Amino acid sequence: MTQQYRFHITTEGERWDQLAWRYYGDAYLYPQIIAANRHVAITPTFKAGITIAIPLLESKPSSVGMPPWKS
Repeated sequence: MTQQYRFHITTEGERWDQLAWRYYGDAYLYPQIIAANRHVAITPTFKAGITIAIPLLESKPSSVGMPPWKS
């Protein structure tokens, strides 16, 4: 399967972890965004106008509310 992406144009001061939180709901998933953007320098914050590829992650079905034998 080919990796799919959405794209984000940075604003001044954004960070890798903020992008992970915004798109994945988990700030600790930022390494996946870094890996997809080898052309971008790893700095504490971004300058405005950088195009960042955000990999689309396969979501696992939620087991919330499911009986234990189905989760």
